[in-house]
Amino acid sequence: MARSPDHPILASYAVEHSRGRRHSEPSHPYRNDFQRDRDRVIHSRAFRRLEAKTQVFTRRYSDHFRNRLTHTLEVAQISRTIATQLGLNVDLVEALALVHDIGHPPFGHAGEKALDSAMRQHGSFFDHNLHALRIVEDFEQRYAAFRGLNLTFEVREGIIKHSRSYNAAEYPELAEYLLDQQPPLEAQLIDATDELAYNTADLDDGFEAHLLTLDQIKEGVPVFARFFSEVERLYPDAAEKLQFNEVIRRMLDCWVGDLIENTRAEINRVGAESQSRPSASVTIADIRACPRRLITLSPETEAERRQTKAFLHEQVYFSAALDPEKEAAERIITDLFELWMKHPEKLPESYQGKAEADPLARVVCDYVAGMTDTYIYEQYEKHCG
Repeated sequence: MARSPDHPILASYAVEHSRGRRHSEPSHPYRNDFQRDRDRVIHSRAFRRLEAKTQVFTRRYSDHFRNRLTHTLEVAQISRTIATQLGLNVDLVEALALVHDIGHPPFGHAGEKALDSAMRQHGSFFDHNLHALRIVEDFEQRYAAFRGLNLTFEVREGIIKHSRSYNAAEYPELAEYLLDQQPPLEAQLIDATDELAYNTADLDDGFEAHLLTLDQIKEGVPVFARFFSEVERLYPDAAEKLQFNEVIRRMLDCWVGDLIENTRAEINRVGAESQSRPSASVTIADIRACPRRLITLSPETEAERRQTKAFLHEQVYFSAALDPEKEAAERIITDLFELWMKHPEKLPESYQGKAEADPLARVVCDYVAGMTDTYIYEQYEKHCG
């Protein structure tokens, strides 16, 4: 049964209360813990910087394309819709959606690849989830009583576990986050909606950037072709871009609906496996103990999503048209990283101070990862001409 977004009903398997914060704080008179987390993320400097970080296309193509911030907002909107229908904790879902990309460096995936490569030259690595945790635990400084944002356990756990699993033997510093258990459905949802959001959005931006033609997309993305035939019959005289928009809207709506219904079926299956209990009595403990993640598309729709993603990898992400920008991103990050490793005295004073306690490579990595595209260009011009 559909649930009203104005009156959400919390399911038995949803997160109802937080386990708490690292530093105890009195409760707020009119905001719950997860609403406070959402607000702390929104007011953070790292969140604001997302506006000037590349998603896929730089502003060379258009000011209308998604950046990390607008992508994040789209993920939050889709996630809230699905969470309401599944009876999940919408406030926790929104906080997780807003924070899920906060650890990404400048220049999109090209920047992340270059930064990881630079770190591996010094026996380490870069992981945007782990970096996001460092941001909210330490780098953000807004409160006199503690460092970081002092987010709830559930949001910190979701930052780490929403998109992948970590082994406690390899990451002992993350042991507190129940690495032997599945994350709650609220965290699982973010990974799924992230995929749905960028698969449809990148088709849209790729078409607007003229990297993709309508015929290319229809040939390479069967689900798009199917909906396009329907749209052509309904709106034969509409402009091509408006027909395109109608198709993208239908694709996303179809996938979101499938995700809701298939996840309900998965939860019912867990109920059946747990001593023949109905889904109404499935608990968060059942979700955590489950050997698999439950927020999933049906096999047929998952095949459509994979086809779309494979098409985007071939025709957009690894398009020759984007190679110059990716090469520039890798060169800028590599050159600046090497510069500050050789001349740490050229780092800002605050980072020079951090280098007295932490490995220099990690300090340089933290500095670079926090930069916007605009700022790192400025630093490159300043130091490398």
